[in-house]
Amino acid sequence: MPETSYQVHPIGIVHSCFKEKFGVPRQSALAPSASACLELLPPYNSADAVQGLELVSHVWLQFVFHLSPISNSLKVRPPRLGGNQRVGVFATRSPVRPNQLGLSVVRLERVECEAGSVRLWLAGVDLVDGTPVLDIKPYLPYVDAVPDATNSLAPTAPEPVAVTIPEALGLSAPLAQLVIEVLAQDPRPAYQQVDPTRLYGMHLLDYNLQWRYDAVGRIEVVALTPIAGLAGGPS
Repeated sequence: MPETSYQVHPIGIVHSCFKEKFGVPRQSALAPSASACLELLPPYNSADAVQGLELVSHVWLQFVFHLSPISNSLKVRPPRLGGNQRVGVFATRSPVRPNQLGLSVVRLERVECEAGSVRLWLAGVDLVDGTPVLDIKPYLPYVDAVPDATNSLAPTAPEPVAVTIPEALGLSAPLAQLVIEVLAQDPRPAYQQVDPTRLYGMHLLDYNLQWRYDAVGRIEVVALTPIAGLAGGPS
């Protein structure tokens, strides 16, 4: 008989621009500017553990959906299908899973090693701040990229939503790009009807980002305000 339980331990913790679940892209790479730092924990906070990783452009991260409940449900309702259609849990990437395990491929920007500290700087992440990482594996293009792969449930990337940022907000180009990439994925639950009178908000970086939808679903950013004690203003 196989083992009925296994012990796993985090090898690192993610420090992400996404401070809460709402607004995190539903897949990695959909918001290329979304950044994070993966801080390795002892005993892996050594240059020996990452020797050679600087030669890799992308990595696979195995992590824990620590803010999602453990579920034994056989079917889930993925947002991509409108949130109303049930399909088998193993046919989706829903964070509500039997073992809370997630898998993402992200861009590795650089490896930073100091005495007693190893940090991996990442981009294109779909990870909330504080995510425990269980393992890191290098992306291998010659086997991980499958040109003729198909998935009829999600055959193409979702169409981005149009996002407008008023010039009066004074956002720098990099920050504006991040806001556009994140909101273009439409954080609103797919089953929720557009309500132009409703104000939406999320915690992005050290700011409170607020926006509205117009009658046809386009987004206009209303405000990006520093959270007290965390940021000095848009940059």
